[in-house]
Amino acid sequence: MLPAHLTCRLTLNALRRTHLGAGLPSCFIHADGGRTRNDLHGVSTPARRVFPKQSAICPMHRRYDTQQYGRRSFSLSAATIVNSAPALVQPYLRLMRLDKPIGTWLLYLPCTWSIALAADPGCLPHLGILTLFGTGALLMRGAGCTINDMWDKDFDQKVARTATRPIASGEISRMQALVFLGGQLSLALGVLLCLNYYSIALGAASLSLVFTYPLMKRITYWPQLVLGLTFNWGALLGWAAVKGSCDWSVCLPLYFSGVMWTLIYDTIYAHQDKEDDVKVGVKSTALRFQEQTKTWLSGFTVAMMSGLVVAGVNAEQTLPYYAVLSAVAIHLTHQIYTLDINKPEDCWKKFVSNRNLGLLLFLGIVAGNLWKERQETLLQDEEAPR
Repeated sequence: MLPAHLTCRLTLNALRRTHLGAGLPSCFIHADGGRTRNDLHGVSTPARRVFPKQSAICPMHRRYDTQQYGRRSFSLSAATIVNSAPALVQPYLRLMRLDKPIGTWLLYLPCTWSIALAADPGCLPHLGILTLFGTGALLMRGAGCTINDMWDKDFDQKVARTATRPIASGEISRMQALVFLGGQLSLALGVLLCLNYYSIALGAASLSLVFTYPLMKRITYWPQLVLGLTFNWGALLGWAAVKGSCDWSVCLPLYFSGVMWTLIYDTIYAHQDKEDDVKVGVKSTALRFQEQTKTWLSGFTVAMMSGLVVAGVNAEQTLPYYAVLSAVAIHLTHQIYTLDINKPEDCWKKFVSNRNLGLLLFLGIVAGNLWKERQETLLQDEEAPR
């Protein structure tokens, strides 16, 4: 057997002669001969072993890869950002699920609906408030994940999909997670204090839901309902941040619709883990509904759409809003009809599609609000003396 470093050197020389030519940078040699996460297509297994694990070792790596194989030279995704962070920081970013932003979107979107509905007729939603709520959603979703993982360490260790989470795998201790949680909540409090007093009190009231939700899966088959109550608090808070208080005729139907929406997408999500949940003793609506899932989801869809119609009527929404509601209803109908609850990959695909649904509804609210100005202008023109 040849020594490992000699084998790597011989392999590199062979690559230079046959595949890559003399232009291959010498810094591609890596002492441990490990695999890179982004293996090059079309290169044999021995050849792959000479590339470094981190492209930062050789700045030319990513550019050369693009020139030779046509791959993209840069990808600004959440996972890329997390993987590019310092090693000591990465476990904390993964603890707050920064590499999986779908949860932040689903927390943030009901806030945007409420903020947009509260905007003055003919005006766009307040950009500053949208930014504050986006920051708050990122922090509070991270705090919620930290609390969840602290509670669920023993459960997560028994489930393949969650066993690599930082607390379950031992990368972060519960005490370290507690300190990190304190930092996240402190920053979130700073965001909340930028709002009016009514909103501060209303936002503080949601903390009880944030802390109790992780316990619900132990005692009820309806933890998704509690998650809905938690995740859609922004439907109340957004309006209050703009107006100074809640108009319950708009906020309550909107909040109700958001809760129904969460029951839809999180039940779909829960079907990914139902076999593991049975083994470890965790409850969910997926286990409660089983083969009747589509019937339940259809009922939640009807309830959600009814609430959105009521909220729109009370907020004096216009034609574009209701046109988008029709598109939302079609999306949900197709999502439920084509769902295969026994295929985790399909459940995940349907789950993440709800981000686009939420964005579509936000755009519909904005368009409907801008349409109000046009309607008022037309009425004024008709009433003006000729």
